[in-house]
Amino acid sequence: MVCRTKVSTFLLSACLQFICMDSDVLIKFGEKVRAERHKCRLSQEKLAEIAGVHRTYIGMIERAEKNITLTNVAKVAAALNITIEELFKDVG
Repeated sequence: MVCRTKVSTFLLSACLQFICMDSDVLIKFGEKVRAERHKCRLSQEKLAEIAGVHRTYIGMIERAEKNITLTNVAKVAAALNITIEELFKDVG
């Protein structure tokens, strides 16, 4: 029983750390997208139009509510006229 409790506690702790780490990456990525969008003087709606995604999707990315797919990362980077590498700079 003691062993099971220790394992369960360890797994729970590891899961919580992963969730927090994942959340931090999403927050930093969203902040980066917002900063780059502002540099281009684009509204969320205009960026979404150029990237070919729904207008609410950009807001969800910027608020870290959405875990963006690699395909959409490429679309957003292209719409911002920057490389994928530039978009991820200082995120991780």
